Order: sequence, then C-alpha cells, then structure tokens
Amino acid sequence: MALVESVAGEAMIDAEDSTGSLPLTGRRILITRAPHQASELADRLSALGATPVLIPTIEIGPPTSFAALDAAVAALASFDLVAFTSTNAVRAFQERAAAVGVTPAPRRIAVVGPATAGAVEAMGLRVDVVPPVFTAESLGQTLLPEVRGQRILLVLAEYAPGILESALKGGGAEVTVAAAYKNRIPDASLSAVTELFAEPTAYPDAVTFTSASTAKNLVALLEGAGLTLPEAVVRASIGPITSRALVELGLPPHVEASEPTIPALVEAVAAHLRGARRDLSG
Repeated sequence: MALVESVAGEAMIDAEDSTGSLPLTGRRILITRAPHQASELADRLSALGATPVLIPTIEIGPPTSFAALDAAVAALASFDLVAFTSTNAVRAFQERAAAVGVTPAPRRIAVVGPATAGAVEAMGLRVDVVPPVFTAESLGQTLLPEVRGQRILLVLAEYAPGILESALKGGGAEVTVAAAYKNRIPDASLSAVTELFAEPTAYPDAVTFTSASTAKNLVALLEGAGLTLPEAVVRASIGPITSRALVELGLPPHVEASEPTIPALVEAVAAHLRGARRDLSG
C-alpha cells in the first residue's frame, strides 16, 4: 500500500500567521483514523496548509457475533436507557434494527459526545443526555445519580474498556452490553507504515491519535516492521482516554486537544507546531 497524501479540499478555516502563511504550511501530518472517518480531520488540516498522510491503523468490522445486539434491539422496550459511545455504535445499531425488523424508539438515549449525538439525530431520534466532557468516564458520572434500578443497554465496540459499564453497575443499574462492531488493524497498513518510518526524510511532522485503539495499533504496526515511533514526531492526542493509552505505551502525548473533538485536535496541532516554528526561527 503506497502512502496516500490527501489533496487540500475546500478551505474550512481562514487562519494565517503574521507572515501571511497558513499555520501548517509545509507540515505533513499522519492521520491514523479509520478511512470512513478520516475526511473531516484531513480537510481541516489541509485548510490550514498541511499535507495529511492517510494511513489507517484501525478499520471497523463486524463483531464476533451480533446475537447480543439483535436480542437487545428486539427487546428495546424493556430498557430505560440506551447509551452509545461512538458513531460506529449508532450506525451498527441502526443496521441491526433494520435487519431484525424493528423501528428503534428507545425511551431515553445517552451519548458520549456531539458527533455521536449527530448520528443519533440523523436517525430521527432525540438525545437526552450528553456529558459535559466528551468521555465515557464523564458520561458515567453524569448518569450515575439516576441509574439505580434502571435497565441500561450499552452499545459499543467489542472488547471496549469497561469504564462505563462498571460505573453504571456501581450505581445500581442493571447493565446489558451489546457489541456492535470490532476494531481491527488493516492488513495493508503495515507496508505503508514501514515506508513512512524507514527513513528520517520521510517522517511526518506529527501524528494524530483519535482513540486508544489508533495508538495501540500504530505501535503494533511499528513493532511488526521492527521500528519505533521517532521522538521527533509530535504526538497529538484527542483527549484524556487516548492520552492515557499513549502514556501506558511509553509515548506520552506532546499535545492534547482542549476537548475530545476533531476541531479542537486540529487547533491543538496547529498551535503546537506554530509555536515550534517560532522557536526555531527566533
């Protein structure tokens, strides 16, 4: 798989530095997100002058079994609340509801953040709960005061961390977990990662991580190629859960977004690299 570098699309941000240049002009930024979710990040980076390098370290596939999700969808009326932790979970939920012939109408819906809320609303459903911080931990804390005695359905990735489940059970809820999809490493990405990190002249200026899985999978791909992530490459994290995964991998982030959203991640990358450029010139 050859490296794929995106072409700058329609400018979404008009932000020039004091010299009149876009803040990320000449910068190459590695995007590790799944292909179907990479376009917004790539477009926003391109709008600031960067050249995104698209090498997905994650792709979305079906879980080992849809049995738990199908059973939960069929019994949807028995749940007091349905919680979604990603847009992928919402998409799979919608597809399985259609497959089993159910028109989904949960009593209440909770989501981890605005992107997931948008996916729910696109189904014609109303979102009732969005946490103040867009993480599973914050969602659990937000729901905790009201969950005792409730039946809650969690729709998430197979093998997802049990943070939200544990919090809700600790609050006295009866929790059903249904795997909606599985994260896996794309087979074709090994050769692309090998090519990108084989020579210092090919290194990107920064790499963006939008989930714990993207971080773990990039490390796995590098290990498969007999390589490590160079310290000179700026590690940019979308939020605290991703940052925690990077720390556990021995690769603490150089920069973390102010909130776990794509616009905030792009802003953080631009500010960090703009500052680095000033340091070199000054």
